[in-house]
Amino acid sequence: MSAPVLLEELRWRGLLHLASEGLEARLARGPISAYIGFDASATSLHVGHLLQVFLLTHLQRAGGRPVIVIGGGTGMIGDPSGKSTERKLLDEATIEANSAALRRQLEHFLDFSPGPAQPRMVDNRDWLARMSVIDFLRDIGKHFTVPYMLAKDSVQARLAAGMSFTEFSYQTLQAADFLHLHLHEGVDMQMGGADQWGNITAGLELIRRVEGREEPALDGDGASAAEPSAFGLCSPLLLTRSGQKMGKSEKGAVFLDPALTSPFDFYQYWINDDDLLVLDHLRWLTTMSEAEVASLADEHRARPEARRAQQALAFDLSTRIHGEAEARRQVALAEAAYAPEVNDPLVLASLYEALGGFEFGTEADAWTVLDVAVAAGAGSRGEARRLIEQGGFSVNGQRRSDASSAPPPLVDGRYWWVALGRKRRVVGRRRVD
Repeated sequence: MSAPVLLEELRWRGLLHLASEGLEARLARGPISAYIGFDASATSLHVGHLLQVFLLTHLQRAGGRPVIVIGGGTGMIGDPSGKSTERKLLDEATIEANSAALRRQLEHFLDFSPGPAQPRMVDNRDWLARMSVIDFLRDIGKHFTVPYMLAKDSVQARLAAGMSFTEFSYQTLQAADFLHLHLHEGVDMQMGGADQWGNITAGLELIRRVEGREEPALDGDGASAAEPSAFGLCSPLLLTRSGQKMGKSEKGAVFLDPALTSPFDFYQYWINDDDLLVLDHLRWLTTMSEAEVASLADEHRARPEARRAQQALAFDLSTRIHGEAEARRQVALAEAAYAPEVNDPLVLASLYEALGGFEFGTEADAWTVLDVAVAAGAGSRGEARRLIEQGGFSVNGQRRSDASSAPPPLVDGRYWWVALGRKRRVVGRRRVD
């Protein structure tokens, strides 16, 4: 992929939401260096960050140089975009630890090998912390009018509820980042999600003013006669069908760190992706070719119940983040998790860790089917009895309708595979003293 093809790649993938004037002409002259900022507010990226990470991935594949700005300075303030309340301020030790963790995760997507497209990772504390208040007001603040700042959507959304001066100033700090990177690191483009367009254009305006450029004059065809020196590009936002930012499950945010979101839960999140969104996600969140995505789209439309698109997406992302061996393990676990019977003790051990379950000791030698159902979380003894009598309960693949009967023998002398209704599965495990 060459630089002029970058926009074509983003277009067919549906990743190009907004771009500033003159970008196509600039890319026709060769690769560009572009940055995206991450505020390092957690020890891990989550799936809501993936779309921005893939923007950097496609940029590098086109020969461009990705620059990752860790918001050590701005992270202490917090971006108000898309937020209804002010964030907690982070201390330096937390930001440093989070930054190191993010670098390790980005290595799953970007090639940090030496070369012209080698990514660069910087912390905006390195320049923001050196500015005195006087320097900032004189060199940055004077270029922004209050009406200009008030007009930003991120500000308007928060004014009624109250907004501190600290957060109000965020757009000027992010603009200062863009100016510094443009002047000292050769970075000519900022990228981000659609909710960042206001912050990005603030940076473009600051660069224009500092460089002393006039407002672009138009030629006879209504196009700008002078090419800008800096550019912005926005992707769509990763949203659920209800319009909420994507990245959360019933258990909370879905992180890339396996210590925060297990590989099983990560795989399940994508295997359960919405039928109406999964084709977009294949284009947005993988590097599959247009032909590969088209083939999966045909399969998906012909037999959506087979969930081939979801399987491909879940496997691709799990492989990238957790490795191919772990991804294949999750495929096997996903198949087993809905099987009526599981007889492999190693699989049951993995399912216990993935799904949770209940433990028991020698007292279970005298248990009835009703006792197993209650221990497995079927509810009260009355609720468990009704579930059993209605045929909605099985152990080790054997349906039990008599609550007072004995359960089947343990698998490998240690496990019960319990089905509660049509979808819920639980592993019972004997304690090892």
